Amino acid sequence: MSRSTNQKTKLLHLYQMILRQTDEEHPLTVAQIIEQLARADIKAERKSVYDDLEALRQFGLDVQCRKGKSPGWFVGDRDFELPEVKLLMDAVQSSRFLTQRKSDALIRKLEGLASVHQASQLQRQVYVSGRIKVMNESIYYNVDKLHTAIAGRKAITFKYFDYDISRKKVFRQKGRYMVSPYGLIWNSDNYYLVAFDHGHREMRHYRVDKMAEIAVTCLEREGQELYPDFQLARYGQKHFGMYRGPEMKVTLRGRRDKAGLVWDRFGQDVILVPDGDDWFTVTLPVVVSPQFFGWLFGLEGSIVLTGPKEAVSAYRRRLAAALEELP
Repeated sequence: MSRSTNQKTKLLHLYQMILRQTDEEHPLTVAQIIEQLARADIKAERKSVYDDLEALRQFGLDVQCRKGKSPGWFVGDRDFELPEVKLLMDAVQSSRFLTQRKSDALIRKLEGLASVHQASQLQRQVYVSGRIKVMNESIYYNVDKLHTAIAGRKAITFKYFDYDISRKKVFRQKGRYMVSPYGLIWNSDNYYLVAFDHGHREMRHYRVDKMAEIAVTCLEREGQELYPDFQLARYGQKHFGMYRGPEMKVTLRGRRDKAGLVWDRFGQDVILVPDGDDWFTVTLPVVVSPQFFGWLFGLEGSIVLTGPKEAVSAYRRRLAAALEELP
């Protein structure tokens, strides 16, 4: 590249240099800036560098000058503060939904939001011991296709699989599923697609990491006539265990010091009714499933199921079956 061409990219080189190489603890002097530009075969004088730094400031970059014993120029405020970048990196690294390779790639991209010095500091901090990761590398692209279908209000087809004991994919016998996507839900370290199943004519959910060969069709989304007021958040609250079962209104009775567990599980808008000095009752819709019963059992009587009779009877049967399963 000729010097004249390089001169045209001088401001871009300066922008990249000061954004990636500087922060409050690591400023660059004008002499250092001129030296680095010279390595790129770009001629610069002190006055032109000052003018360019001012141009970057007017453009919106928070270019600051530090005086004193260690003078220099640096970028102050960034789009993301260092703790925010760290938070995003932790979320990526700790996510089961992402494979280790995809996590590493995303973390490298997030490092670009900070200076090279800050990125080095972050690399030493990101560590999650023994974190379980999914095996399906195509999840990232699955999500992209699903977002395309959701935005375009189109139906999709896909295959659904499980893993056998040898970690090999075993596809469900149904063949290709056809559904109309309505949204994605993150729950218990897994990503789920909530969609209207064309065959069963009802809303269902599917693990995104167990979906394969997703194809976005030209068919319009179905399900609006059966679910005119569908709310993704409400669906997630009702199906918190992400397994199917009958939906019904149940009544729970719990100790007052366990109120937070109800709100954590079912949402802050749930109304608790005082029942004496130490207890409360609450009636709310849930999916009556083994996962719901498991949640109740783990609370050791601090929250109990009191109705309706069908739900209580189902819980008793589940407990009896669990006892029978013991050796």
